Amino acid sequence: MIDRRSIFTATAAIGTFLASAFGSRKAKAGMQEKYPNHAYKNGTPTGDVEPRGAIGRMERLPTLRIEGVHDFTCGMRTFLNKHTRKLVTRADKLISESGRDPRKEIHAIEAMKILDKDTLLGTSGRLWISNQQVTWKILQDHYHENADEYLAEMEAADNDGPGTLELNPEMEIPDYTKHEIHIQPGGYVGDAFAGPIYHYGTLSFYNGVMGDNTQDQIHVSTANRLPLPEDGVVKRILVQGCGLGQMTVALAERFPEAEVWGIDVGGPLVRYGHMRARELGVPVNFAQRLAEDTKFPDDHFDIVTSYIINHELPQDKNRAVIKEAYRVTRPGGYYYPVDFLTGGGKGKPYSNYRRWWDHRWNNEVWSYEYHTFNFDQEIEMAGFKLNPNTPAALPRFGKRHAVKEA
Repeated sequence: MIDRRSIFTATAAIGTFLASAFGSRKAKAGMQEKYPNHAYKNGTPTGDVEPRGAIGRMERLPTLRIEGVHDFTCGMRTFLNKHTRKLVTRADKLISESGRDPRKEIHAIEAMKILDKDTLLGTSGRLWISNQQVTWKILQDHYHENADEYLAEMEAADNDGPGTLELNPEMEIPDYTKHEIHIQPGGYVGDAFAGPIYHYGTLSFYNGVMGDNTQDQIHVSTANRLPLPEDGVVKRILVQGCGLGQMTVALAERFPEAEVWGIDVGGPLVRYGHMRARELGVPVNFAQRLAEDTKFPDDHFDIVTSYIINHELPQDKNRAVIKEAYRVTRPGGYYYPVDFLTGGGKGKPYSNYRRWWDHRWNNEVWSYEYHTFNFDQEIEMAGFKLNPNTPAALPRFGKRHAVKEA
């Protein structure tokens, strides 16, 4: 007897094949028409490695085995998040048994002392971490086993457009950027394939919490919610700590006449981001630079933004990044860093337990420090004026429309 999951999997595979066969061909034909000076073979830019085609803007994983494991890890992440309510109930019970009121705020370290030895909570955490380790391993193993092919693909794109790529292999990489954030092997700076590993790996992050992001939907919607400067002028945009450039590309698509820059200390990230933007036919300028030392002139950008990088920085670097944003934003322009709300070390027991656990076991080295940081106050101290009436660019995250007054 065939179960419903088998039928669904088979149907999905057929749909995937059709979308890959026809949607990918259409996209490539359009790119070839738009950029006739590129070298192509059968409609594909020279050097492009795409063994199983693409669905829209997302290249399919290179083998069915990897795709199957990846599907499992995404599903496991979703499963674990769906049972959060039961874990909250368990945590509240343990807090009550300790003599504390679970309805009141508690410091994360106190919550950790009470909840850390519980078998149910510990098992959930162990599954979460093991699932993430499998996510990284299946991807890293594949890219390293086929390193020559994928390095050649990136090399073919390095000096090709649209858009530009600036790599600085001789730059001194600060120690604070070398941590293996999210326990990703090599982190953002220590593995040549950090870009694709991060790209596919974070799909499970989104799928488990915020929804499908295979077409950069979350980055696109965030970019589209960013406000216009009061005078409506958008000639230059900077994304600090752009990662692999998903929101950077989305901003270039929203503002096709603007000069858009994405900078990140992770050379492998911007290299992959450039290759991907090139394949999408979107003109973005990527550079390996520090968010706190952008190398751009004063008063240069109409919009300066970032996407969930601040919780990956120590407080002194966050202050430096904000200060740099103020320097390069033109009068009348604005700064809008997208990241989690901050509010100190206290909170509901389970959420604070998980925050501390994430900091300790998921290698979110600076996130706990970030959550004790009065981010909005620091932005105003740098000279910006916050506009509290602008809706959040990413719902449930901070509203930080910070204007540099003319």
